[in-house]
Amino acid sequence: MKKILAMVLALVMLTAVLTGCGGNGTAAGGDSYTVGVCQLMEHESLDKATNGFKDALEEAMTAAGKKVTVDVQVAGEANLCTTVVNTFTAKKVDLIMGNATPALLAAANATTTIPALGTSVTDYNDTFAGSIPANVSGTSDAVPFAEQAQMMIDTLGLAAGDLVGVLYCTNESNSLIQYEAVKALFEAEGIEVKPYTFSETTELQALTTSMAGEVKAVYIPSDNTVAANDAIVGTICTEKNVPVYTSYGGAICYASLSIDYYQLGYETGKMAAQILLEGKTPADFEVMTLTPTVAYNEELCAQLGIEVPAE
Repeated sequence: MKKILAMVLALVMLTAVLTGCGGNGTAAGGDSYTVGVCQLMEHESLDKATNGFKDALEEAMTAAGKKVTVDVQVAGEANLCTTVVNTFTAKKVDLIMGNATPALLAAANATTTIPALGTSVTDYNDTFAGSIPANVSGTSDAVPFAEQAQMMIDTLGLAAGDLVGVLYCTNESNSLIQYEAVKALFEAEGIEVKPYTFSETTELQALTTSMAGEVKAVYIPSDNTVAANDAIVGTICTEKNVPVYTSYGGAICYASLSIDYYQLGYETGKMAAQILLEGKTPADFEVMTLTPTVAYNEELCAQLGIEVPAE
């Protein structure tokens, strides 16, 4: 009887070990891989970054004759990123991609052994207090704040004494970084800056209405929460004839100096492919930034009475 029980126990333990292997490509001989993508929330920029990541990774795997399963999970809000990432670590995925700062932070906090790449993250050094973990790297959506501020000054004719409102969610640390940067740049020109902050999206409509009645222009940093609800902001500000400038582009922006989020994700996917196929580690990659491009919404500029510079 004892021998039978011992055999059953051994079988149970073996089954648990085999089940625990998950989708680890290394354990499977490198023929197939599982990658977990935690995306903070649904909106155009983050969606583009995820699609770019998948396309680059799948193209590289196909070219190498390998298989990859990309499990994309949208957390919906920052505090749920940990739950999503924990499911990935439990499955022992081969790599985690965090799309937006809370998603990457959740990955870095959950594991020091599984490679973690980020995209749509503005400042990695600030996010990790100057010490980026060895298993973390990725791409940044940072753009030159000085150029953004100067573009607003030039196109809108902003002058000393004018008030610019900066709209952002207090739950997003990257937004505070960008607010402080543009605040210093505008104030150096004598332009006043006022933060308009919120923590719940239910506050956004009333806050934007108040802001549009006070400011000459609005600046929105790379704030995922605002971006996901920016139609509210655009409608109110356009009705009040207040121009909106965002660092991520978008339909509500009269002009933008921003990066291509699909390409941002694509570059992250190329990094992931090299980690999985070539044995590289995140520490082998410096955080990558893209060169931003200028775009004008000519229809909105005409409606707001803004002259589009000749090329």
